[in-house]
Amino acid sequence: MPKLSIFILIFIFLFSFLGSFVYSVDAYSLHVEAILVPPSSDYLLGTDRLGRDILARLIEGGKVSLIIGVGSAFIASIIGLILGSMAGYFRGVVDKSFIILVDLFLTFPTFFLLLALVSYVNASALVLIIIISLTGWMTTARLVRAESFKITSQGYIKILNIANISKIKILFKYYAPILAPIYFVSFTFGVGGAILAESGLSFLGLGIVAPQMSWGTILSAGKEVIEIAWWVSFFPGLMIFLVTFSLINISNYLQQLTNKKQIQGN
Repeated sequence: MPKLSIFILIFIFLFSFLGSFVYSVDAYSLHVEAILVPPSSDYLLGTDRLGRDILARLIEGGKVSLIIGVGSAFIASIIGLILGSMAGYFRGVVDKSFIILVDLFLTFPTFFLLLALVSYVNASALVLIIIISLTGWMTTARLVRAESFKITSQGYIKILNIANISKIKILFKYYAPILAPIYFVSFTFGVGGAILAESGLSFLGLGIVAPQMSWGTILSAGKEVIEIAWWVSFFPGLMIFLVTFSLINISNYLQQLTNKKQIQGN
C-alpha cells in the first residue's frame, strides 16, 4: 500500500507541475461554444460553466494546492519541532509557557480560527501558507514535547549537561535524529490537512481569489451546477481525495516503522 500511495503522489506532483508541457491548453481561456461540455475526445475532463477546460484547470490549480499543502506542513512541523523540543529539554518556565500557548491555540477549533484570520485579510497562496501553518503546529509540538521529555531523562543527556556541552549542540546532535521520525509523520499528515483546509476555505469563498485557482476553488465553482455537470466538482474532489488518502497511508506506515524501532530499542 505505501508503494501505491507513493506512486500516486509522484504522479500527481508530475501531473501538476509538468502537465502543462504535455497538455498545453490555456486554463483561463473561455469557450462560449463549449459551456458545460461533458468529458469527451475534445475536452478530456469536460468544461465548466464558462467553457474553460477542466483538465487544464486541474493542472494549474494543482500547483497552488500542493504548494500550499507542502509549504504549510513544512512550516507548521518546524514550529512544532522547535517549540516541542525546547519545552521538553528546558522544562520549567519554558515548558509552562509552552503549555499555556498550546492551550490558548486549542481553545478555538482550528478551522474556525482559520475562518476568523482569513476573513480579515485578502487570501493568497502565501497568506494561506502562513495562516494554516500558524494554526496547525500544536499537534506536532505536543508529540515532540512528550518524546523530548523521555530523551531528557536519559543518563547520557544528564552527563552532557553536567559537562557544559552547548545546549544547541545537544538539541541538534542528540535530539534531532530521534525526533526526526515524528517530524516526518507530522509533515506527511500535515500536507493532507493543509490541502483540506485550503479546499474548505476556497469552497466557502474565503480561499484563493480569482484569477488564481486551486482544486478547492474549482470544486467550489462546480457546486452550483453539480446536478447537471457532475464532472466540474468530481475531478478536483478526486484529486484532493487521492492526495490526502495517499498521505494518510504513508503517515500510518511511517508511524508503524517508528513504533517498531521504539519497541526494538526498549
